[in-house]
Amino acid sequence: MRYLYTLALYALLPFILLRLVLRSWREPGYLRQLGERFGIYRKTPGSPLIWVHAVSVGETRAAQPLIEALLKAYPEHYILLTHMTPTGRETGRELFGGRVERCFLPYDLPGAVRQFLNHFSPRAGILMETEIWPNLIHACRKAGVPLYLVNARLSRKSWAGYRRLSGLTRRSFAALAAVAAQSEEDARRLAGVGAVNVLVTGNLKFDAAAAAGQLDLARTFRARFGRERPVLLAASTREGEEELLLDRLGEIAVPGLLLVVVPRHPRRFDSVALQIRQRGFTLQRRTDEAPIEPDTRVVLGDSMGEMTAYYGACDVAFVGGSLMPFGAHNLIEACAVGKPVLIGPSVYNFKEAVESAVRAGAAIRVRDARALAVEATRLLTDRELAARMGAAAAAFCDTHRGATAKVMALIRLRENGNSPAAS
Repeated sequence: MRYLYTLALYALLPFILLRLVLRSWREPGYLRQLGERFGIYRKTPGSPLIWVHAVSVGETRAAQPLIEALLKAYPEHYILLTHMTPTGRETGRELFGGRVERCFLPYDLPGAVRQFLNHFSPRAGILMETEIWPNLIHACRKAGVPLYLVNARLSRKSWAGYRRLSGLTRRSFAALAAVAAQSEEDARRLAGVGAVNVLVTGNLKFDAAAAAGQLDLARTFRARFGRERPVLLAASTREGEEELLLDRLGEIAVPGLLLVVVPRHPRRFDSVALQIRQRGFTLQRRTDEAPIEPDTRVVLGDSMGEMTAYYGACDVAFVGGSLMPFGAHNLIEACAVGKPVLIGPSVYNFKEAVESAVRAGAAIRVRDARALAVEATRLLTDRELAARMGAAAAAFCDTHRGATAKVMALIRLRENGNSPAAS
């Protein structure tokens, strides 16, 4: 099965390259360091080295508390952080600067992954969330590199897909040194597709601390927005959601309301700005660095790496990806800074976290954009209710911290070529 999988990858390679070219039209970073995607690297970090793979922005942010713990626990080791997207790589630079090395993980081609492992010789590898690459996992096992899947989650849809390909995936899951699952439900599904040594550690995203610079920027944003002006944030919005929100903006009967829209992907900043103007709303962009005028209705958050600051500067936060069938993005970041959260019906990416937040009184789940407008109006006009939800949100995060310590207890580094035993 792995042989057939590899043949399929080689057959698809021209289309993969074409996709890179197409994506580079809007995000030029996709064609930078192209050799790295085939296992060709110029820079060699020092040794010993621990490797962490975080495919894009969300996984990179989730990895932050773990990487900080690794830097503290293993000061004699270098940390290599790999990505698949340029935005993930840029996020790694923003979070860690020169404290970690960064590069793209190669495509899952046998020769490329062997070159990657030979070049960096990691003592251990850590895959964030659900990154299963059969050739990479096989090469790690052959090279004696223990590979851990952490902050792992597996939706019902993904579980069904892996079971259909069990001839390929079961062996890959079984080859992992250990799996740190976010929830009991995730652990059961992961075990059901072949993972062994599965432990429930919780979600690393609860352990991420807001950087002081982000909190300072939040105060700057709030002063720019107007301290008394009600602010509704639409965070990490996806295709189609901005249209739904803008069409319902007039139904949010709150005097002086300012809507701040932060699209998930930077390639959509200009198209979202056009949508806003076409509907006749006065628009200002974050990157203009200008004071927000009283008659401005919408601010476009056209910047990267500042989501915590946007959350800190708003009164109510809507978490995008949830009004359309994309699966909600991370609501924990909003809860951590004590903001009441609104979230739509599509939450499969963060199902347990969303359900727990709703039970804790930290979030309200809405069925559609009309219900979102109703609940936003209620929270923006009832300050006591919003304050209670904000306090519940902060408490909700406090009670779920601790995943980092549990994951660190799992990791055993390969010493002198010997394979570790996971605890």
